Amino acid sequence: MTLLHWADVSRETLNEVLPEALVVLPVGAIEQHGRHLATGTDALLATTAAERAAVLAAERAGRPLVLAPTLQFGASDHHLPFGGTLSLTPETLLAVLLDLLRSVAADGGRRVVLINGHGGNVGVCHAAAAAASSRHRLAVAHVDYWRFASEDPAGSVPGHAGEFETSLVSAVRPDAAGPVEPRTYPLPDISATRGVTVHDAAFWTSIDGYTDHPERATADDGAARLDTVVAGLAACLADLTETL
Repeated sequence: MTLLHWADVSRETLNEVLPEALVVLPVGAIEQHGRHLATGTDALLATTAAERAAVLAAERAGRPLVLAPTLQFGASDHHLPFGGTLSLTPETLLAVLLDLLRSVAADGGRRVVLINGHGGNVGVCHAAAAAASSRHRLAVAHVDYWRFASEDPAGSVPGHAGEFETSLVSAVRPDAAGPVEPRTYPLPDISATRGVTVHDAAFWTSIDGYTDHPERATADDGAARLDTVVAGLAACLADLTETL
């Protein structure tokens, strides 16, 4: 099937394909990623995963795929104290996503998948998908790209600027991953209650804004992990072209 990049084709082309296509919209963030990773990490990884997966999925998709430009900014207020962060409030991000989904519907689109690259966007993407489906007669799916990574017993997936993200960035954009000093202090012991998600601003300060052990990351590990993510995401996209 066809893979088109929304920004590279004319309105006539889009008018023709959108009623039958699956629109793929990556959602990222621009925020601090410790002292060692570029602030555009989440946008970079969401874009990379979406683009590579769309290419693979197009080979077996049941309908055309249209890859929209990445929404670069996300809900990152919890990173503002560290600097280097451009954040939308959750309310603003929800409004932006709803406007974009409304636009897709007005343009004749009927199917959209949000591919998210930032933990702080998860709830907002879910809410936007639900609201747009009822307001605009759209079928909207939401998936976080890291869900297709292999399970990590150490809990580093996805983490934040930890081993997982640092390995992926090292593989995709080595110039965006700087040297990492090994931690000289133990990570806090965070007890987890099953089925509960806890948000605590003090946690980020206690770990200097990044999780686990990025010094253990390698580009080779990142390339292998990215291949796993892309394969799983491509299968998901191909399946969505049959079920949405």
